[in-house]
Amino acid sequence: MADLEVYKNLSPEKVERCMSVMQSGTQMIKLKRGTKGLVRLFYLDEHRTRLRWRPSRKSEKAKILIDSIYKVTEGRQSEIFHRQAEGNFDPSCCFTIYHGNHMESLDLITSNPEEARTWITGLKYLMAGISDEDSLAKRQRTHDQWVKQTFEEADKNGDGLLNIEEIHQLMHKLNVNLPRRKVRQMFQEADTDENQGTLTFEEFCVFYKMMSLRRDLYLLLLSYSDKKDHLTVEELAQFLKVEQKMTNVTTDYCIDIIRKFEVSEENKVKNVLGIEGFTNFMRSPACDIFNPLHHEVYQDMDQPLCNYYIASSHNTYLTGDQLLSQSKVDMYARVLQEGCRCVEVDCWDGPDGEPVVHHGYTLTSKILFRDVVETINKHAFVKNEFPVILSIENHCSIQQQRKIAQYLKGIFQDKLDLSSIDTGETKQLPSPQSLKGKILVKGKKLPYHLGDDAEEGEVSDEDSADEIEDECKFKLHYNNGTTEHQVESFIRKKLESLLKESQIRDKEDPDSFTVRALLKATHEGLNAHLKQHPDAKESGKKAHGRSLMTNFGKHKKTTKSRSKSYSTDDEEDAQQNPGKETGQLYRLGRRRKTMKLCRELSDLVVYTNSVAAQDIVDDGTTGNVLSFSETRAHQVVQQKSEQFMIYNQKQLTRIYPSAYRIDSSNFNPLPYWNAGCQLVALNYQSEGRMMQLNRAKFKTNGNCGYVLKPQQMCKGTFNPFSGDPLPANPKKQLILKVISGQQLPKPPDSMFGDRGEIIDPFVEVEIIGLPVDCSKDQTRVVDDNGFNPVWEETLTFTVHMPEIALVRFLVWDHDPIGRDFVGQRTVTFSSLVPGYRHVYLEGLTEASIFVHITINEIYGKWSPLILNPSYTILHFLGATKNRQLQGLKGLFNKNPRHNSSENTCHYIRKRSIGDKILRRTASAPAKGRKKSKMGFQEMVEMKDSVSEAARDQDGVLRRTTRSLQARPVSMPVDRSLLGALSLPVSETTKDTEGKENSQVQI
Repeated sequence: MADLEVYKNLSPEKVERCMSVMQSGTQMIKLKRGTKGLVRLFYLDEHRTRLRWRPSRKSEKAKILIDSIYKVTEGRQSEIFHRQAEGNFDPSCCFTIYHGNHMESLDLITSNPEEARTWITGLKYLMAGISDEDSLAKRQRTHDQWVKQTFEEADKNGDGLLNIEEIHQLMHKLNVNLPRRKVRQMFQEADTDENQGTLTFEEFCVFYKMMSLRRDLYLLLLSYSDKKDHLTVEELAQFLKVEQKMTNVTTDYCIDIIRKFEVSEENKVKNVLGIEGFTNFMRSPACDIFNPLHHEVYQDMDQPLCNYYIASSHNTYLTGDQLLSQSKVDMYARVLQEGCRCVEVDCWDGPDGEPVVHHGYTLTSKILFRDVVETINKHAFVKNEFPVILSIENHCSIQQQRKIAQYLKGIFQDKLDLSSIDTGETKQLPSPQSLKGKILVKGKKLPYHLGDDAEEGEVSDEDSADEIEDECKFKLHYNNGTTEHQVESFIRKKLESLLKESQIRDKEDPDSFTVRALLKATHEGLNAHLKQHPDAKESGKKAHGRSLMTNFGKHKKTTKSRSKSYSTDDEEDAQQNPGKETGQLYRLGRRRKTMKLCRELSDLVVYTNSVAAQDIVDDGTTGNVLSFSETRAHQVVQQKSEQFMIYNQKQLTRIYPSAYRIDSSNFNPLPYWNAGCQLVALNYQSEGRMMQLNRAKFKTNGNCGYVLKPQQMCKGTFNPFSGDPLPANPKKQLILKVISGQQLPKPPDSMFGDRGEIIDPFVEVEIIGLPVDCSKDQTRVVDDNGFNPVWEETLTFTVHMPEIALVRFLVWDHDPIGRDFVGQRTVTFSSLVPGYRHVYLEGLTEASIFVHITINEIYGKWSPLILNPSYTILHFLGATKNRQLQGLKGLFNKNPRHNSSENTCHYIRKRSIGDKILRRTASAPAKGRKKSKMGFQEMVEMKDSVSEAARDQDGVLRRTTRSLQARPVSMPVDRSLLGALSLPVSETTKDTEGKENSQVQI
């Protein structure tokens, strides 16, 4: 961060003075919501990696990693400080530490300003050092810290020495299953000082290196060193060229590797790499599975915006659930620096004429719109200069809309000036490169027929909460007798009414979005919210009730001030769809809402005009952004995926989570990426599989928030649900040899923690992309060894569209009733590098998998160009694009009509409770045997046309060749679209027409 630069140049004397004070410890008051301050001793641990305090009931949890600190602020700036009575504390003695994924705050008060200044300076110095590290330095630092921490935790009596019994206990904790005789032998070899029977830290490091000797790496070194115990410069170059597939390997490059990684000074002088240096090199970022070149922007950034996937956030300001959580401006800073390029701002009328940001119809807290804009302005381009899209959901009166426009222009200034952007004569959207340093306002725009002299006008008003029935929205009206009990009773009643209607589930984990889970999570949040306000227990404390529900009490006035009007849309009124998608409610007699929009705010919208589906007109213009909830988008993707893909070649589409996801869970983004949707907005505050996929997707291309879509999605079209979607293109074959694991910990939710049994790990590898590519396979189980298990198994996958595929590595601990999650790492297929690579598990310091990767191109038995030249030409040039774009208004209708046969084919199987139990107990392979290939368990059932994988005699996974498949019956397409398509159909396609194909969902 820019404000940390000054701390990198502190004098050594000042640094040591700060570190000494912090490590000695300082008595400070820790503020908490709803309670008096707690006096605690805060101190920096001796490794300068953790801030700790005591006393604490949390013991080991009473710590904050320096790595996890986002920022440190001086004075009384946090929300908790603002709630305290003015004048209680001297601002110069106050500071706040923001940390963790949810921007939690630790609010501290020292006894004098000098102590506060010392801690602020010391913490910012440590943060500056971390921010300036390269990947190699960080890997080495975290390794050294881990070894030191492991030693200290094993030293039960705190004497700085480890005896043999403490070593045995440590072995169990580290999942090492070695004979006690072998452990004692290594112990004695490492114990070289006069104090026999114990190991100092330095002796423990020697012991740990002996214990960690990698047989797989040693054999690999021997195979290239002519059976010597070291590699010469020439032998190292040969290894890099042959195995690691590196080009331009020079002598200087190999000497530099020896200089960096070799530990023996004697070997450095001889320019050779011994086993320890070779191990250090193989475990370094240079041999990570992720292509180091992809840490920088490497893709073409001069194409139109619609040709890129754009990292997008939903309700960016929220720190937790959608109903009760806190709104914080710091969430914008966090997601922007993580690479997000599209943030959402929900604007509502606030007191004193100041617009506020919060989630409407809920109890989420409010923050000032001005503060949000200032935070975005400060952090938008710290990590990269590519454009930021500000998605404004406007619920304000004309007066406060003008205030919004005033703040945007006054704070962003020339960042909003797009007059110099040249899009040429092609009517295309500008490129990310041409928009560097710019902020695009996404919002409504006044209709052109009003003329430039109209100061305001009516526009359609689509509310992201409109999936929820009006009676389920929280719109409370108060009288002076409102009590906490009445508020709580009302909320619970409305919430339960909403949840009864909700049947949406996270398809990745069917248990994660049940009504029971939602009720539990939301009621716990409500209880916590009410406990934080103990002053609101009786009707006499009415002020709290009014402040808590200000938004809802003003609902009538807000409605009037916005001058909303309602006009009946006859076409939508007439449509009824008894077979609506799960999770959607009947909306009979739907009325189209409109609202007034001021000219000042409308004029700020240039290339990102928010439009409703019924407003789409194919007049060749660009600059429209169509927003869908996941439920409506799911219908369109399933029913008209090719039309949708064509639409996304000219315009932007934003997909946001269903309003029923009040726990802030995330939907699966893959189906929408597969259809070319650019802005798939997720809840960044919710960790889990879906955010892991999102992070992996955008980590490539320098984590700049823009990833180029495959060329086949930018020109022409294809059916993403086909069994062979791109028959003219070569496929990729991934041959993945899973060799070994290193320092795999016990599962994070292990019942007995470190004292539990040594794990029985196995590795599962999953390909996630087009439905035909989605598959998984796994290794056998290794018994009682998490420290250095060896599998030596080869898994093989065929990928039709590698440009959008993700490869996910998961480590599981097998147990008799199922499996427990240990860790994961997800990487884009295009970022895989061949050769021997380590896959470090996300969020775990030392845990990794050692693999060998080979990627081949494979071709089908025939080429469609030979059988039907016009098919391939049309396929790539998109000659029928204009005709396919006809009828786009019908494409996005909420209630698309289909004939009965199409409706019966569109079916998603629901799993019973029994199925889930069976699925868990059968999830891991039996010990001692390899697991046969299984279909994607979380998906819809696989169809017959996708062949089951089989293994050959060598145990290598093979797939049978797939022939070209016609459009699957399960994917209906409008007859009008089929009529518009005049593509010649080959005999092969005709023969297979009507056959079912695979439909896979993640």
